[in-house]
Amino acid sequence: MRLHRLDITAFGPFGTTQGVDFDALSAAGLFLLHGPTGAGKTSVLDAVCYALYGSVPGARQGGQGTTLRSDHAAPATRTSVTLELTVAGRRLEITRQPPWERPKKRGAGTTVDKAQTWLRERDAATGAWKDLSRSHQEIGEEVTQLLGMSREQFCQVVLLPQGDFARFLRADAEARGKLLGRLFDTHRFAEVEKRLADRRRAAEARVRDGDAGLLADAHRMQQAAGGAMELPELSPGEPGLADAVLTAAAVARSTAREQLTAAHCRLATAEAVRAGAGRALDEARERHRLQRRFAEARERAERLRERSGAHDEDQARMERARKAETVAPALELRDSADAEHRRAAAAEERARALLPASLADAGPDGLAAAARRAAEERGGLESARRAERRLAELLDERAGLERQERADEEVREDAEAWLADWEATRTALQDRIATAQQAATRAGELAARRDTARHRLEAARTRDRLTRDAETAAEQAGAAREQALAARQHWLDLKEQRLSGIAAELAAGLTDGAPCAVCGATEHPAPARRVAGHVDRETEERALSGYQDAEDRRAEADRRLAGVREELAAAGAGAGDTPAEQLAHELDAAEREYARAREAASALHAAQEELRAAEREHELRTAAHRDAAVRAAARVGHRERLDLERAALEEELTQARGNAPSVAARAGQLERQAALLTDAADAARTADEAARRLKDADARLADAAFRAGFDTPRAAADALLDDDAHRQLQRRLDAWHDEEAAVRAVLAEPETAAAAREPAADLAAAQQAAEAADRAVRDAASARDAAARRCAELDRLSARAAASVRRLGPLREEYDRVARMAALTAGTSAENERRMRLESYVLAARLEQVAAAATVRLRRMSSGRYTLVHSDDRTGRGRSGLGLHVVDAWTGRERDTATLSGGETFFASLALALGLADVVTDEAGGVRLDTLFIDEGFGSLDDQTLDEVLDVLDSLRERDRSVGIVSHVPDLRRRIHAQLEVEKDRSGSRLRQRGT
Repeated sequence: MRLHRLDITAFGPFGTTQGVDFDALSAAGLFLLHGPTGAGKTSVLDAVCYALYGSVPGARQGGQGTTLRSDHAAPATRTSVTLELTVAGRRLEITRQPPWERPKKRGAGTTVDKAQTWLRERDAATGAWKDLSRSHQEIGEEVTQLLGMSREQFCQVVLLPQGDFARFLRADAEARGKLLGRLFDTHRFAEVEKRLADRRRAAEARVRDGDAGLLADAHRMQQAAGGAMELPELSPGEPGLADAVLTAAAVARSTAREQLTAAHCRLATAEAVRAGAGRALDEARERHRLQRRFAEARERAERLRERSGAHDEDQARMERARKAETVAPALELRDSADAEHRRAAAAEERARALLPASLADAGPDGLAAAARRAAEERGGLESARRAERRLAELLDERAGLERQERADEEVREDAEAWLADWEATRTALQDRIATAQQAATRAGELAARRDTARHRLEAARTRDRLTRDAETAAEQAGAAREQALAARQHWLDLKEQRLSGIAAELAAGLTDGAPCAVCGATEHPAPARRVAGHVDRETEERALSGYQDAEDRRAEADRRLAGVREELAAAGAGAGDTPAEQLAHELDAAEREYARAREAASALHAAQEELRAAEREHELRTAAHRDAAVRAAARVGHRERLDLERAALEEELTQARGNAPSVAARAGQLERQAALLTDAADAARTADEAARRLKDADARLADAAFRAGFDTPRAAADALLDDDAHRQLQRRLDAWHDEEAAVRAVLAEPETAAAAREPAADLAAAQQAAEAADRAVRDAASARDAAARRCAELDRLSARAAASVRRLGPLREEYDRVARMAALTAGTSAENERRMRLESYVLAARLEQVAAAATVRLRRMSSGRYTLVHSDDRTGRGRSGLGLHVVDAWTGRERDTATLSGGETFFASLALALGLADVVTDEAGGVRLDTLFIDEGFGSLDDQTLDEVLDVLDSLRERDRSVGIVSHVPDLRRRIHAQLEVEKDRSGSRLRQRGT
């Protein structure tokens, strides 16, 4: 990385724009940045860091935005830093502007502009600059990637800070570790330690979880074994847990199998006992059943003897009912004939009541003849009904023609009324369209006039405002000129007074024996004396500064006046001499006229639409009027034909209706009359036939009762049984016979009779013996099933425990391996003799490289006396591996760096800083650092040591490096010719390059 140019504006103590040409300073290889305390030497380095990283180094990094801004800057000047550099073979330019609270362009107060950043690159072939990015994030990532260093690393290896490396030299291991960790970014090794520790905890948790699961299975096996299984007192994670669990499980399985064999034997014995008890119970139950069956049969036989009389009566009643059943068909036939005769007589009476008195006594044949005559007359009315329907259709058609005629008449009248006004309507709409079109054309012309009037009014108002501003600016410029003239005159007066009394001022510095600055004499017999009112140099310089400030204010006032007058001339050219009030009235008039024209023009579209709608309506009205006239002419002939046909039909219907209101009514009368006559004839015939059938049924019934042995038909009817009574009686008879047969069968059984002769069976004792044997079998079966389940559960849990042990094997191996690595990297392992963590080990290697690189320069600075060495010794409870000692060649002993003197500490720290810069550069990927800065510390060196240190710094040019020394030591100004001087005064600091 090589710096080329730095431009600073309103940054830190620099109120105006200041530039640094690093190419000219770097040509000498070694250059000096000096100036009074507080002038801004360190601010130049802050500007370089801010341009690269967007923040300043050290404790000043919290200063952003307005805190970076110079208090000496003008309100309208924005803070900006531009750095041009070459890095990784690319010529880049970075510009950064922090947030800025600037005055508002209009009105009072301030507004905040956001931070801005630009990154440009110069094309090596054409020399032209091209923009790369304006994103803060993208530019920050690009710079960090190209430099290969963070801001902290850059501030340590490029802007070598005063005091930091002296503290590093004397610091303890913890402090060195923090700084080296930031510079070499060793947090990744700390992450490795953390990752290994996390993996160890995770592996340990998995092993403990697996052991916990294994112990849970062991406790389940212990419960399944019924307490016969003994477990050792082990916790999850302890060695030997798996073997102990598997051994205990094997013992429990063997014991459970022995218990299962014994349970099988007990179950077989209980089942044999239950079989014998079951047979004895079956025999007792059978004997008890037979004895009870015999006793029940004897009781049933006794009940049959008691009911024998009722049974004989039921048999006699059943016999008479069987005889009466032969008479039943005749009885049913007679009852049916009687009911039919009564119904027929009633129907005949109802039918004759509906007939005219003239036909009330007519026979069936006479009624049938009258019905045929009425039907024949009704059939002759069919043609009259057709004529009546046609007449109704004619009337409806005639009414429809009249409705159509009235509708067409309304259409014609409406169309004629509308068409009468057509010409006037069309003319009015055409006039409206023409008027609206003229208004639209005028609106366009008025719009241009209105815009011109608006622009003139704005220009006139600007002209009036600028006129007032010009008057004010002229007054201010006149006052500034008067003040400048007065300040100049005051300065000239004071200068003249000082020149008049300069002899007294020179005489004040004369001493006896010293030569006079004017004549060279060593004797001063009558030196001039100061008089009252003498003006010294400081007073004259204050007057000169006041004059210069007044002159600056005058120039600024003249520039403002010229700018206002230029704007006034431009505004006057647009507005002329017309007053703004008159232009405002003209604009209002133009606006009103334009609004009226726009309003009139807005009616154009509506008028055009109305005209098109009216033309369509005219076509529709004309067609409707024509169609209505054609339909009216066609209806005249049709109406005449309908009238002729209606007259003929009305004459035919008058003859057919007779005295009825219509043909349909007459047909209905004849249809009802024929139906009544037919019904009456049918009812008369039916009544005659029913009377004959009733007479025949009475004769057959008397004959059937006599043959069945009954004196009268009534006696036969009384002996009959209905279905329910017959079924009940038959069921009683059948039940008697079935019971009698069943009792005889039971009493005749040999087994039953033999059992009745034996003693009574003890069924309760046999039942108790069988239940006791059954309970014994169930208990034995339950014990056998429990033993089988115990064996199965122990087998299952043992298999799962064995699988868990196999699965935990790799986990235990992984845990042992990871735990060993984690302890080794954390420094807690016995294998790590120095108890050194991994991050400390890496930092120790880096510190060893830094000490070797620093020793090369330290030997030259100390004339071969001192050498820096790295130490792995542990100090107290701190880290090991980060010790740093110095070897004194004069004594041959190694001692602590804290014993070095102030000057020795400085050049040892400088050598350490340069060595650290080399190592960090290599660590960052070999990025060349062609420009370095060393901030202060040279005042503690004697002349010889200073020469040696400068020789070492000058030797850096061998690698094409340039080194900038930041110091206010006067001796360095004589030794280093290329200088960047920082001057300060009340208006802000300024930069000046010398010897380039």
